[in-house]
Order: sequence, then structure tokens, then C-alpha cells
Amino acid sequence: MPTSLTVRPSTSGRTAIEFPLVRNFFTDMEAITNRIAQRAFSLFQERGAFDGMDWDDWFRAETELLKPVPIEMSETADSYTIRAEVPGFDVKDLTVQAEPNSIYIHGKTEKKKEEKKGEEIKYSEVSANELARRIDLPTSINPEKASAQLTNGVLELTLPKADSPKKLEVKVAKAA
Repeated sequence: MPTSLTVRPSTSGRTAIEFPLVRNFFTDMEAITNRIAQRAFSLFQERGAFDGMDWDDWFRAETELLKPVPIEMSETADSYTIRAEVPGFDVKDLTVQAEPNSIYIHGKTEKKKEEKKGEEIKYSEVSANELARRIDLPTSINPEKASAQLTNGVLELTLPKADSPKKLEVKVAKAA
């Protein structure tokens, strides 16, 4: 069963982990795909609804809506460490879901900036960023012992490896 980790700061300066309700990876991906499809269709209409550039519209919509998540992964004898660059995201904007063989990082942020002169709005801007990255792991981990820390726009995940199964000798009995 997947475990969902929410990264949050603590008073000691270290980041603590919460275990909220499990997010559904497929539901998240379906919602992201629908937003990309809507934007791609808008681009299609903006250029006159001519066929032949469907993939161009789709890829442009993806780059406008999704932020790439560069990662660095290292391994020790007992754990994996994943460092993911997530600049502009705060701990409240990020969710990490740990499963025995994979990690799913999701982040969404929306910022609104406004300038007013009296009651009249002079300037208004809304910006949003979203990221999603699924990382398949070479071996199983123990999701309950996973931890995450966000420092200066870098999310560091420590993922302890699962204990290897014990080998048991099975005695062979003679059939009656």
C-alpha cells in the first residue's frame, strides 16, 4: 500500500513528515492530462484550427503547464537518497508518495500579485506552477521509514531499503 508523505517545517529547523490520506497517482495524472489537453485545444484554436500540428500543440501545452523535476539519486548499502530540485515550491505545496518500488513527487503552487490604488486594481497577475515526477526504484524500500526534507529549493528524500527476505530451507519428504 502506498504511503503519502507531506513535507512540513518544524520548530527545530528540521523538516517533519506527516502521513495524510493517500493520493491516487492515476487520478493526479488524469487531471494533469486533462489540463494539458484543454490547453493544447486552445492552442489549436488560436492557430486557426488547422490539422497537422497536433503534437506541437500538445508539447507546447506540456511545457507551459508542467515544470521538469531534475533529480540526483545515490545509493548506499542500506538506503537510497534522492535529491530533487523544486525551486519556488514551499513545504505546504509538496506531496511525496512512497511505495515499495517507486516514489511519486507532486507539487502545485499558485501565487497572486495585485496592486491597488484606492479601490481600483491597477495591476493583477496570477501565476501557477505544477510538477509531477514518478521515480521507479531498482529495489524495494520500506515506505514507513522514508523521510523528506526541503532546504533552499532542494527536496531530499531518504528511503531505507526493505529488509531482504530470509532464506528458508524446505525439507523434501518422501511421498507415501
